[in-house]
Amino acid sequence: MMKSNKPRIIVVGGGAAGMMAAGIAAKTGARVLLLEKMKQPGRKLAITGKGRCNLTNICEIREFIEHFGKTGRFLRQALHRFSNQDLINFFNDNGLETVTERGGRVFPLSGKAPDVVKAMRDWLQKCGVTIRLNSPIDSLLLENGKISGVTVAGEEFPAAAVILATGGASYPKTGSTGDGYRLAESVGHNITHCQPALVPLICSETATSQAAGLTLHNVSVRLFINQKKVRDIFGEIMFTEDGVSGPTALTLSGSVVTALKKGDEVELSVDLKPALDEKKLDSRLIRDFHKRGKESLTSILRGLIPKELITSCLQMTGIDPDRQGHHITTQERKQLRQWFKELRLPVTGHRPLSEAIITAGGVDLREIDPKTMASKLAKNLFIAGELLDLQADTGGYNLQAAFSTGYLAGTAAAAEILA
Repeated sequence: MMKSNKPRIIVVGGGAAGMMAAGIAAKTGARVLLLEKMKQPGRKLAITGKGRCNLTNICEIREFIEHFGKTGRFLRQALHRFSNQDLINFFNDNGLETVTERGGRVFPLSGKAPDVVKAMRDWLQKCGVTIRLNSPIDSLLLENGKISGVTVAGEEFPAAAVILATGGASYPKTGSTGDGYRLAESVGHNITHCQPALVPLICSETATSQAAGLTLHNVSVRLFINQKKVRDIFGEIMFTEDGVSGPTALTLSGSVVTALKKGDEVELSVDLKPALDEKKLDSRLIRDFHKRGKESLTSILRGLIPKELITSCLQMTGIDPDRQGHHITTQERKQLRQWFKELRLPVTGHRPLSEAIITAGGVDLREIDPKTMASKLAKNLFIAGELLDLQADTGGYNLQAAFSTGYLAGTAAAAEILA
């Protein structure tokens, strides 16, 4: 047991960043109290990655940083102090085996996100962290520019340092309701505008509802803003009742949300046959129409595209579904070829913030020391995880950032109060 007269660190929030910060601070020698507003810590962690928990990605640190765009440089120190390989080793050492899948994505071998939470909780217990549940924070205590503790339900909890790791404002049922933004603002921090990130998109085309539940693999998805192509991603896309989701759509969603807010025209273009150029695709169509000349177009299309897309294809190209293969004209073949290569999906909106995987925006990075995650505005305050204005593509990058910034905040806070 830690001696009660040791300086105390309070960690606010029991998500990935908060649990990592609490555990490493306690392991370093600090007395740590983790305050979590929900009945259990790690609620969001337990459902992330569709319940499988994409922990990190094995790509090199340089590439890792690139997935965060302009803000990626801020993470350089944190990722070098606690890298993706360090995270994998951490879980392996704590009894959680991992597996690397397509795209370098790392998951628990069991495929169960709750196993990640259990590994973290067991580790916190070994490190001697005290966890208090059902304890939402009212306010931070600030005296002469220095953090002195927090209040919970009117009760003061003194601390030598406080680590804010409350998460963003997505998935509010897991406890991520934006409390940390209010707390950070109360001591002078600026919060850049928060909006959904990694969020499903709403499309106007009937193709999406008719193909709801269909996932396309190995397709190319292009994003057009005001008819100008701004990004091209290869991977998976999933059709929903009102639009699209899946890795490609989620990765593009950050740019989409920003563009829609400006009133820009947004459109996705899906290349269903990226392995075939126009000439090879045309040859394939000619061959199929000749070989199956007496069959209807509907029948022939079953060998070319998923059945869920056939109705949409026929409606969008305007070709008679009963037309036989040998009656397909050159112009109709051109229309089909164009549809296969450029399935256009006008984007009209996005799902709400409550359904986003992460929140874009957050505490202004210029107000945080990237070497320690310490606030530059309030002494002995550290901020980590999704609360920061850091967002990346889907693929394990965001969760790694939470663990890495939490690790850095925990070690720095402990070093500060134990010095």
